[in-house]
Amino acid sequence: MFKPYGIYSAMLTPFKEDGNVNQQVLKKMVDFMIAKGLHGIFPVSTSGEFPHMSFEQAVEVMEIVVEQNAGRVKITPGVSSTCAENSIRLAYKAKELGCDGVVICPPYFYTISDENIEKHIETVAAAVDIPVILYSIPLFAPPISRDVVKRLSKKPNIVAMKDSSGSMVEALHYMDMVRNEGSDINFLVGREDILAPALMMGAKGCMTACAHIVPEIMVGIWDAYHGNDWEKAKRLQFAILPIIRAMFSAPFPAGFKFALEMRGFEMGPLKQPLGASSEKLLSEAEDEIRAHMSVLLKLIETERLDK
Repeated sequence: MFKPYGIYSAMLTPFKEDGNVNQQVLKKMVDFMIAKGLHGIFPVSTSGEFPHMSFEQAVEVMEIVVEQNAGRVKITPGVSSTCAENSIRLAYKAKELGCDGVVICPPYFYTISDENIEKHIETVAAAVDIPVILYSIPLFAPPISRDVVKRLSKKPNIVAMKDSSGSMVEALHYMDMVRNEGSDINFLVGREDILAPALMMGAKGCMTACAHIVPEIMVGIWDAYHGNDWEKAKRLQFAILPIIRAMFSAPFPAGFKFALEMRGFEMGPLKQPLGASSEKLLSEAEDEIRAHMSVLLKLIETERLDK
């Protein structure tokens, strides 16, 4: 059964001024990521503003990405929702379109127990015959506990986990408990800040927004690690930290979308309008993001990372 492996983008979503998906830009983004050597694409993601999308928009993004990809890399769309029914509907569409797997985080908004998180994911996984990737993102949804991950890892079509806690402590305990359980699901990090150390400890890759914005560097870390050039992997890992801090200094994911605009993509407005104080934060972050991106583009050229 398919298991995600390598560098996946948590794909951002370009919108028009009227709130509709900018299909032409979306197609160009797919080609860009594939040309830069990514192993897979995760559309309808957190950085792609999935909670603000209608069911129809989420399906539209899936359809465009799958069609433009034309089988070149793996496609694992997000199917997260506040209830199992909606997640199952999205997962069915993903399977119908020929996606390789789906990504699901715990329900958000209402307070939910570990038991009900487990039941929610079990229900979705059992309803659709497609590989499922667990997604723990404590920044925006209840985390998936270690014990729940341990039990879910034994389900036949649960094949991997994306951990966006950013904690190497959590990452190591997740991996250790799953391994001790005798499961062989793949573990991927959702924070680009820790890709290199996570690979050293057994992670099988990442699903991150920076893999969309500076894919050359993220693939460069992967290639350096697997080529036993640990010094290069460390150098590239440290190189992206300043821009990550700058992007997160703006309301998420505005800073990330601005950075991607610097790669030549018209991202359009956020689905969630920003107030005056948030617009000010974004404006203040833009100069810093612009400066850091300039440094990274020079590094890409110096290190000959562009494919």
